[in-house]
Amino acid sequence: MPTASSRSAHRQLGLTDAEYELILAALEREPNRVELAMLSLMWSEHCAYKHSKKLLARLPTGGPHVLLGPGENAGAVDVGGGLAIAFKVESHNHPSAVEPFQGAATGVGGILRDVFAVGARPIAVLDSLRFGEPAGSERSRYLLERAVAGIGHYGNSIGVPTVGGEIYFESSYEQNCLINAMCLGLAPHERLIRSAAAGPGNVLVLLGALTGRDGIGGASVLASAELGEGDAAKRPSVQIGDPFAEKKLLECCLELLENELLVCLQDLGAAGLTSSAAEMASKGGVGLEIDLDRVPLRETGMEPFEVMVSESQERMLCVVAPECVGAVIAVCERWETLATPIGSVVREPRLRVLAGGSVAGDLPVGVLVDDCPLYDLAPAAPGRTLYPAPAAVLGGDESPAETLLALLGSPNIASRRPVFEQYDPIVQSRTVRRPDQADAAVLALPDGSAIAVSIDCNGRRVACDPRAGAAEAVYECAANLACVGAEPLGVTNCLNFGNPEKPHVAWQLVEAVEGLAQACEALGVPVVGGNVSL
Repeated sequence: MPTASSRSAHRQLGLTDAEYELILAALEREPNRVELAMLSLMWSEHCAYKHSKKLLARLPTGGPHVLLGPGENAGAVDVGGGLAIAFKVESHNHPSAVEPFQGAATGVGGILRDVFAVGARPIAVLDSLRFGEPAGSERSRYLLERAVAGIGHYGNSIGVPTVGGEIYFESSYEQNCLINAMCLGLAPHERLIRSAAAGPGNVLVLLGALTGRDGIGGASVLASAELGEGDAAKRPSVQIGDPFAEKKLLECCLELLENELLVCLQDLGAAGLTSSAAEMASKGGVGLEIDLDRVPLRETGMEPFEVMVSESQERMLCVVAPECVGAVIAVCERWETLATPIGSVVREPRLRVLAGGSVAGDLPVGVLVDDCPLYDLAPAAPGRTLYPAPAAVLGGDESPAETLLALLGSPNIASRRPVFEQYDPIVQSRTVRRPDQADAAVLALPDGSAIAVSIDCNGRRVACDPRAGAAEAVYECAANLACVGAEPLGVTNCLNFGNPEKPHVAWQLVEAVEGLAQACEALGVPVVGGNVSL
């Protein structure tokens, strides 16, 4: 029987009593502290998509140009000439609401890692941002200024141009701002790599920064939480980024892939080592053994569970054949990037964690990745207007000139130049059309052709009619691409909604996914990846 203390612990970590009972049944015992921390993260909404995974099956994912689809770190499409474009969008909403500079900066860093984890060189960043009304809210102005500064800091420092985006203001975003970052990467077809671990006896190598306590609990405490009062207490859970360390890591990983020294590659994001190792093992149908005594630490006295769930940034995990380990370490030394063998691939599909010479955790990979329950939603259309109309700005007796000035001064119409001028749009010398020059960004490819990219959504339209609003977002992006002479080849999406256990939120989510699916089917454009933030 589970003890009172274990029940209290799992609730604090976000697991329901029913979920904990499923874990007890699967393990036939109580999980220890390390295992419970790992399970709480892998079974969180952020990692398991337990309220959205069934819905996402509705989206079309196949097409003649698709090279990598959903399930990989980023999707990829063929753009001709033996070249592929990898791309993905992800959110970093809750961390940015707690600490906007680092939350937004590490959102950029995370999406860059997703793209070079599949072997593509990042060539562009875009962002989609939502804040509360800046005129009447000091908090919203603070979030806006610091989040924009964080995006510019990371992108400018690492040398990837920010070529497009969008920003809107509504009072409903006062507490939960939206920070969605998108990245595109370029790669030859043969350099694309998947994240499935393989080859029992192969070596597990940790690349990049030291592991510290930053980001601990981020996936379940932040990424799946509703924020309000007391946000300051969650500040330690926000990750800290270093774009200069990531630049070295990026170049190092691309050289390792160019030299065919890696079996697979995976970035460390939400849930850190736990998520990366479990997902690699699950996709490859193998197990992994990790010795935490070998993990280079930035802080003393870290407990095993802290090492396993740390979300320290600028880290990657790779599988290397034993005979290639020396060559991998040599390349990493040249790029001043730490490379540490921390474990091995094993045949039995278990994730075994060692610390201090003993077993600190031992879990079946299937329990971590596959056994989390997937929930059916109970959608119900709201019986009333969810979002009250904002107060009128004009009284009705203004002159045409006064009305025009009021419109031009509206935050949702005014120029975005003060924002995008903080970003470097032309570094790497590929940008043909930069912000404010066209409806979509255009980037030149090495063979003389070009690609275009756009990110769009009208939140008000989704609020009024989620199905139509989501479809219109797809059509708007497609129209923007057409205006610069481009044909849509693939879609990535980021679904930002509230708590799906609330019937009206479930209705919004279900309707929006159906709208996305219908629009993509109508245009013949597949969804190759994305993110859900609930």
